[in-house]
Amino acid sequence: MDALVSAQWLLDAIGARDLRIADCSWFLPGDGRDARADYLAAHLPGAIFLDLAEMADTSTSLPMMLPGPEKFASRMGRLGLGDGTRIVLYDQSPHHTAARGWAMLRSFGITDVAILDGGLDAWRAAGGEIATGEESPKPRHITPRERGAAIRDLAQMKATQASGDAQIVDARSPSRFAGAEPEPRAGVTPGHIPGSTNLHYARFFHPDGTWKRGDDLRAVFESAGIDLDRPMVATCGSGVTAAVIAFAAHLLGHEVPIYDGSWAEWGSDPATLKETGA
Repeated sequence: MDALVSAQWLLDAIGARDLRIADCSWFLPGDGRDARADYLAAHLPGAIFLDLAEMADTSTSLPMMLPGPEKFASRMGRLGLGDGTRIVLYDQSPHHTAARGWAMLRSFGITDVAILDGGLDAWRAAGGEIATGEESPKPRHITPRERGAAIRDLAQMKATQASGDAQIVDARSPSRFAGAEPEPRAGVTPGHIPGSTNLHYARFFHPDGTWKRGDDLRAVFESAGIDLDRPMVATCGSGVTAAVIAFAAHLLGHEVPIYDGSWAEWGSDPATLKETGA
């Protein structure tokens, strides 16, 4: 299964015994939308709701930190997303949060996972049926694995920033990167990691929400001054949209780790170096 699948591919594949579909929609508090309510109102037939906000480490004050392997395996198994399944993720969010689901699953060793190009809108446009209400997935065993090298912590990021041995690419909006607007979380200083490069996640998509491909996708990185042949690590506000950068690089054959705490952690730590401006 390719990492990015079309609505037509899914129309042909839906109903396969080993195929599972999950809605990974997530919204910022200021968006005024409820991801679960949107799922209940309209989702792909058989799709479960993979609650990214709930699938997080709730033992820390930092938002959206990835959970430990036990919590991850427990939640996934209950949703029927276990061993021996192919998983297709989609969203109906302007933040393209299926990429966060993809990065989370891969960080725990689940590699047979894809994103539906264009999400729910593409499914509708292809004539796909729409379901409503809750689904009742059959629980499935999943083998818990420790998170791999796809995730970076604060200590690793401090070392990377000091050494310059990898490009740090920030997916936030240009105004947040520059520190020109307040951070949405209390106690977080505006700005960015010194030496990092801004590449807003929205630039990877066509107006209809489908992903850019091939040379067009490569040009997004190159226009920001990113060298795809050099090591890179992705960051953002809380580790969600950084996954868009990681997935885009994956489509071009490059693996990019994600800084789990992202600016919510770096910007709230008085000991970290910070910078403002473009």
